[in-house]
Amino acid sequence: MPSSLPESWLHGIAVNPAAPADVLLRLLTAPEAGEARMTLCGEGHLPPEVWEAARHHPDFRVRRHLGRNRNLPPEQRGLLADDPSAMVRAWMATGPRDWVWPRTPLPEEVVVKLMTARTDPDDLLTADEIASQLPFSRQIPDSYHRKLPTHPNPKLRLQATWNWQSLTEDQRAALRTDPDPTIRAAAQRGDRQYDPAATEADLPEQDCHARVDLLLHHALPQSVIDRCLAEQRDLRLLAHNPHTPADVVTRLARDPDRAVRLAVAQRLDATTDVLALLADDPDEEVRAHAAVRPLFQARPDRSPRRWPSDPVSPELAAWYRTCATSPHLLARQAAASSPALPPELVPLLAADPDPTVRHRIAEYQGTAPAATVLETFITRPDLRDTLQLTDRLPRTGLAHLLDHEDPGVRALAATDPTLPEPPVPLLDDPSPEVRRAAATNPLLPAPVLSPLLHDPDLARSAAANPSLTGPHLHALLDAAGLPHP
Repeated sequence: MPSSLPESWLHGIAVNPAAPADVLLRLLTAPEAGEARMTLCGEGHLPPEVWEAARHHPDFRVRRHLGRNRNLPPEQRGLLADDPSAMVRAWMATGPRDWVWPRTPLPEEVVVKLMTARTDPDDLLTADEIASQLPFSRQIPDSYHRKLPTHPNPKLRLQATWNWQSLTEDQRAALRTDPDPTIRAAAQRGDRQYDPAATEADLPEQDCHARVDLLLHHALPQSVIDRCLAEQRDLRLLAHNPHTPADVVTRLARDPDRAVRLAVAQRLDATTDVLALLADDPDEEVRAHAAVRPLFQARPDRSPRRWPSDPVSPELAAWYRTCATSPHLLARQAAASSPALPPELVPLLAADPDPTVRHRIAEYQGTAPAATVLETFITRPDLRDTLQLTDRLPRTGLAHLLDHEDPGVRALAATDPTLPEPPVPLLDDPSPEVRRAAATNPLLPAPVLSPLLHDPDLARSAAANPSLTGPHLHALLDAAGLPHP
């Protein structure tokens, strides 16, 4: 939080969407700007010449913020993979802090470059430490994962073994005979996931991540299953495990623990007999999952990863339509959340009678109707931070919300540049959030805006007001003591 008026002006100018390039370059190149340079690189809208100057800034502490600036397209942020500083590359691999759907991944060649990089002895972080950030950033394209089993680089083929059970048998066979001994050894470890004796040998007695992983994903010997049943321990894990025998799954479908029965109802391989048993379950959620399970089992492509750029087959598109028109709420919710949902089905689900479906459309679909997004913003405060970062949230036509009881909604309306009158009354709103939002509205006349620049609570917001001209912004930089280039 800026501690003085000059600092507030600098941070406000850094995020002013109308600030001309010469103003931003002056801010960027002046060491006197301090932390405001980080705000500019991490949150600002950077014209091409400012981006280039920021990318080559001599201070890595300034450059690294570019890697988390969501206003920059991934193609631009991906250029930071060649930055000489490991810290800059690491921040780019981490990506923007807040996840917004649909999320655009980094170019595949950038991911490959980071995953196969070598560590410079002088770096503060190893290449593997940097690459380890990528899987959690949701910046890896699906095309990257598809190419791993046959990639010419052995380091990437080794990554394919990490998801052994998701590979085809032909892919696993090729990796077992790979010319690289490290990959062959990894393939042998992968095969242990199908070996019940190996699971029993590796299973720790104490509760831990390793025990959870083994009971959740690996083939299980009958002795381990019997022990879990006798001790009434880890039954939910058994219910999820795809290797659990059918007779045990049927027994778990009658377990007194609702969580265990729900896990059975969510199995993709649940038999018709098990689903019929769960159709009469006393728990409503269990019954709902059992009822919709045949539809989910019928999905033509069950790929867990899918980006909007991936082609959707006619069969999969037809399946999504079945989901979108299903009487089962869970089916419509799943369709609304999927990045592979065909765009023509978005309006249908945006008009769904259930609000949870409409809200998922607003949160996950880039073509969500403005009215649906606005409704979600108003009724779901927990989604506001996410929706405000998207371009699908309406920014105009909000005059009817100026008197809304919720300050978060009033704050959105206060920024509307098409209001019939400047939101001067909201500058005295009891909510600081509303006052700061109103101070950014370009409709404010100069006699109203100028005093706000000297209000400690509103100076930053006022300096971010896009109605301020280049000369006015330069004057603020002068007053803050920044030199001219």
